[in-house]
Amino acid sequence: MVRTEGDTWDLANSVGVTATMVAAARAAATRRSQPVINDPFAEPLVRAVGIDVFTRIAAGELDAVEAQGGVGFPRMIDTFAARARFYDDYFAEAGKAGLRQVVILASGLDSRPYRLSWPTGTTVYEIDQPEVIEFKTATLSKLGAAPTAEHRAVGVDLRDDWPAALGQAGHDPSAPTAWLAEGVLIGFLPPEAEVRLLDNVIALSAAGSRLAADYGTITGSSQESQQQARRITESWRRQGLDLDTAALTYPGEHTDVAEHLQAHGWQPARSQLADLFAAAGLASLGDAEQQAPAATISFVRAIKT
Repeated sequence: MVRTEGDTWDLANSVGVTATMVAAARAAATRRSQPVINDPFAEPLVRAVGIDVFTRIAAGELDAVEAQGGVGFPRMIDTFAARARFYDDYFAEAGKAGLRQVVILASGLDSRPYRLSWPTGTTVYEIDQPEVIEFKTATLSKLGAAPTAEHRAVGVDLRDDWPAALGQAGHDPSAPTAWLAEGVLIGFLPPEAEVRLLDNVIALSAAGSRLAADYGTITGSSQESQQQARRITESWRRQGLDLDTAALTYPGEHTDVAEHLQAHGWQPARSQLADLFAAAGLASLGDAEQQAPAATISFVRAIKT
């Protein structure tokens, strides 16, 4: 199904499936003998969603598939483990710099409010669709999980007036904020909505605020990109999942987040997936692996001066 301006989803269909996929990768990475991340809540959250292929990935039962190139993404588990580590380190640095206000945009099955060690006095705001927030909060509550910071969940679609909802939840735009847009600006919003989201972040950020994000698009418009998307879709179907990857993203020229922030007075530091692998101590990507969709995404950490 092609994305439309007002479409909806949950954690078992359309773009919502990607949140479950990423959580499954984090769960599998956590199982390794020398894990680069530790997310004890990822596997139970994936099991609660109930998609068979992701449950098997989370349980470590599809390592052989990953060794053959992954289920659609080369080294999928390493890719999302490295990404998670990149953002975990970002929050650690923000905390050391004195930031005590955190906003996670489109948090999906992210469990950072529960699994990271936050400095005393930190408030973590999570924004996602109400159904996603409700599902995750209820599932973690059944597990007996407790937030490690002041946790305020904000159930609102990012295409709606989320700044107002965030303000009602207590966010203070006069204090610096550490923002995270993980897996949000990679084609899952219309181009104009990406700019609107960034402009809202900029407007709500005091001096010293920070933003970390990945950006680009996981499916390009070229014939080669479309063929690659079809191959990925067939890979998922062989595993019993009907997920049309080409239909997950909106068409158009997507935003260079680092460039946009720099134009508005922020200082960006850019990275590529290969840099994240190196920082996490993972084996380098091969030449063929660097042509995969996930390897073409860019990353940025930026500070508002």
